[in-house]
Amino acid sequence: MSAFVVPVVTLGMLWVVPAGLGLVEGPRPPGWDRLRRAWPLLALPGAVSLWLPRSGTATALAACYALATLALALQAPARLLLTRSLRPGEVAVLTALVSPSVAGLALVAERAAYPLFGFELDLLALTVPHFHFAGFAAALVAGLLCAASGEGPLARAAALSVPAGTLLVLAGYFVDDWAELAGAVVLTAGMAAVAVLTLRERRALAAGRATRTLLGVSALVLVVTMALALWWALGEATGLPHPTLTWMAATHGLGNALGFAVCALLAHRRLRPAPPTDTGTGTDTGPARITPATPSGPVPAAPPGAGAGDRPAPLPRTELPA
Repeated sequence: MSAFVVPVVTLGMLWVVPAGLGLVEGPRPPGWDRLRRAWPLLALPGAVSLWLPRSGTATALAACYALATLALALQAPARLLLTRSLRPGEVAVLTALVSPSVAGLALVAERAAYPLFGFELDLLALTVPHFHFAGFAAALVAGLLCAASGEGPLARAAALSVPAGTLLVLAGYFVDDWAELAGAVVLTAGMAAVAVLTLRERRALAAGRATRTLLGVSALVLVVTMALALWWALGEATGLPHPTLTWMAATHGLGNALGFAVCALLAHRRLRPAPPTDTGTGTDTGPARITPATPSGPVPAAPPGAGAGDRPAPLPRTELPA
């Protein structure tokens, strides 16, 4: 792998995936929390394999990571059984859970110097970061934005077109360059919608300057990186002059990884609500709620046998600002 790809993929394995999993909301299948907490350890063999020459050792380490990505992919059908939903935001999250398994398979083949499905090793090497950052991070961010915006029309379009574009690009590998160009167009449209949503709906809600900056950078970087993706795909399909794969890795790849994915995930981590407070019961009852209380503590219960008129009047409900 090139000097540009290895550090980026290492970052994707060890930080982007577990950080993104921590942002997923809704029902969590059995084993979800254990898998998320153990992910950096599970991904370590794959990260080490990137820095080794192609060999049996590198292949075995990559295979360990591929098994971890398969375990993550199996969380998608388990989550679907719990949610029973294929709403656009949920489709984006399910796509994110499955995407690293494609990267894991490509990594094993590339480390073994095996041209999987006839693909050149350089293309297999670039498939690994693509499905960590476009497949996982971009789809997850699209899903988060869709949920945060109430699933408006633009949010639904983003949450569907990012997974669809990623899948079409993958299909284009097996069909022809024109099919890959179609996938790049759909993916670019979805990422453009993500950029607009980020600037319009999320940046306006961020109170801190650092969070606003992270969101702004993540949105504006997409303008450049996705234009490069279209240029490359158009050139591959038509024969027009276009950047080389090495140049794309150094520009489009680094920009999407650091400028978009890392900045977006950092911003969304900062935008998360405060964790629930410990009630002392040892049970996680969900999001924190504001409970009416008197200055001296919670409202005491009425003594046995007391009528409704003997109970203390409840205090007005307090709502968090919308």
